Formats: sequence, structure tokens, C-alpha cells
Amino acid sequence: MIAADQLAEVFVEVADTLVDDFDVIEFLETLTKRTAEVSSAASAGLLLADAHGQLQYMAASAESVKLLELFQLQYQEGPCLDCFRTGTAVVNTDLHDATMRWPLFAPRAVEAGFLSVHAFPLRHRQKVIGALNMFSTHTGRLEPTDVRIVQALADIATIGLLQERSVRSAEVLTEQLQGALNSRITIEQAKGVLARTHGIDVNAAFERMREYARRDHHRLTDIALAIVTDPTSHPDLTTAGTHQAHPTSAGSSDYP
Repeated sequence: MIAADQLAEVFVEVADTLVDDFDVIEFLETLTKRTAEVSSAASAGLLLADAHGQLQYMAASAESVKLLELFQLQYQEGPCLDCFRTGTAVVNTDLHDATMRWPLFAPRAVEAGFLSVHAFPLRHRQKVIGALNMFSTHTGRLEPTDVRIVQALADIATIGLLQERSVRSAEVLTEQLQGALNSRITIEQAKGVLARTHGIDVNAAFERMREYARRDHHRLTDIALAIVTDPTSHPDLTTAGTHQAHPTSAGSSDYP
């Protein structure tokens, strides 16, 4: 059972991000991390549909889950794909028993150290715009109450993505989702730049970039774009050998 006080903190933190001009990538990264923390899952990931209705990777609480999400997309097989196609949750699936259902994905997930998986649709009315995936390192089951809570978190993600009256038309919705996908690509590129510059892994590179953005009150996506297009604009972040020894804000932790 998810602890009530921990859950309350998550909803407060997520609600605090639902403000004008909020950072979509930061929001989704926070959501995946917190979903993993309050549930029995070890890690979580999130996929969104692009303008053509094809799922794309958006966020994950760990690099291992990012790789599994990309594997699902490459081979068009896995719980997120099933969840997105049917609009219904995939819950309490033992990966050792799922080789008939996902002959490529299930063994790959087990090799990564996971034993069970869940997936929840991101729904707007009758339209599914993505899926929230959860991976567990044990085969314990999500209780019905916990299933409803995680689906509520997925619904919050959908609300966040569609906020500020962005659902007035299908064109606006498509434009916003495509913008989020473009931002994700830029952030991945910036992580690579920082990782190569400082000789660190991509998880540390992301945390360094996120820390810098929060400290100086910049949008994460703006910093990522600057790193990719003009690294000299932030020399204390992009110069080899530099490091900001500043504590992250309360409640933050390692992100991919």
C-alpha cells in the first residue's frame, strides 16, 4: 500500500509544476521518478504519441528503463505498446511468464533485472496520447487501490500536457505534443555534449544540467538548447573541468 503522506507530497510537488509556461520535460522526468518512488516499482518510464500517432520516448527514472522503452519502440513490442493500442492498463505481468506475449521484450527486460511490469494509459477523453510504464525487480502485485493511484498519476500527466486550454483544437494538441518531443531530443543531445566534455555518464550529465537550470532559474529545455547550439553561452557549465558544487532543491534526486 502506498503511504498516504508520501503520496500527498507527490501530488503537491506535481501540482506545483502546473503553472503557466511550465517545463514539460522537467514535469515528466519528475513524474516518472516520483511514480517509481511511491509504488512498488523500481523504475518508471513514459512514452508519448507524436503527430503521426507513433509512440516516442519522453522520460524515465533510470537509464536502464530508457533503454527498455527504446527497445519497445524499435521492435514494436511490449507493455507500453499494448497499453497504448488498447487504452487499457497492463497490470501485474510476470515477465518470466510473458515470453509468449512479448517474445523479444520479456527476455530483454529480465536480463535488465526486472521481474514484473505494469503500464497505464495517458488518456484524454477517448484519446490515448501515451503510456506510463513501471518496472519491478520483484513479482509482488499492485493492489487495486495502488492501481487507481498510479492511474491517477498518469491522468495528472495528461492534464499537465494538455493544460492552458491546449485542447481547444486537435491542431493545438498536436503542436504541443510535438514540441515536447522536440525538447526531449534536444535534452538527449545536451546530455551527450556534457558527458563527453566532463568525462561523466549521461545520468550525471543530466543531473548537472538540471542542477544548473534550477540554480539560475532557467528552463531546462532552454539550457539544453543553449548547450547544443552555443556552448560558450554557459561556460561554467560547458567548460571541461568545471563543476557546480551546489545542492539540488529539496526533493530532487538523480535523474537520467
